[in-house]
Amino acid sequence: MSIFGAETIGTGLLILLGDGVVAAVLLNHSKAQNGGWIVITWGWAMGVMVGVFAVSQFSGAHLNPAVTFGFAIEGRTPWSDVPKYFAGEFSGAFIGAVLVYLSYLNHWRPTEDPGLKLAVFCTAPAIRNTVANIITEVIGTFVLVFSVLAIFADKATAGAGLGGLIVGLIVLGIGLSLGGPTGYAINPARDLAPRIAHALLPIPGKGPSDWEYSWIPVVGPLIGGAIAALLFKWFYP
Repeated sequence: MSIFGAETIGTGLLILLGDGVVAAVLLNHSKAQNGGWIVITWGWAMGVMVGVFAVSQFSGAHLNPAVTFGFAIEGRTPWSDVPKYFAGEFSGAFIGAVLVYLSYLNHWRPTEDPGLKLAVFCTAPAIRNTVANIITEVIGTFVLVFSVLAIFADKATAGAGLGGLIVGLIVLGIGLSLGGPTGYAINPARDLAPRIAHALLPIPGKGPSDWEYSWIPVVGPLIGGAIAALLFKWFYP
């Protein structure tokens, strides 16, 4: 399977389960409505795990442009492959978001709050402050990329076949500990592509897509991934 195909499938599964759990918790008349933050963080962790296990043998399952960017800086991924990863990640994230829309087709109209509908697709800060929000996304993504690089530098860990589970648990930890301020996008494709889907899909009473905030979950994670890669190269020569 090509890098593009693998990343499309893996990221699509990630977003289908990740945005899907948010829809389950937030949308009216869902049987999981009001399930809470713990349900959301576990759902995202399982989405990451499923996506990684599904395609890791083909592409390494980056599923995240910040991971791809960090891996390229560290030297693990050739720069010539970066566009293939990015294309697959953004395509998969868009497809996954559309599938969530279809899965909850009967729940959009009964949900009156447009903010809840937008939250299914993309993140928003609890307290809107540009500098603080970027810092949160940088730190969260740093933890993700540095942890993945460091943990899998251990050949025993890398060869144990537990990659998907380990990465899923890392994302769970980030969500539980650092997800409160911004909703822990920590992934440009995870936020931007579903936000575009929100803008394009015929969701009843959906409201605006908050483009004013949209660049922060893109730039912050890329910075965090780059810093993680540079520090990893320093600490693990």
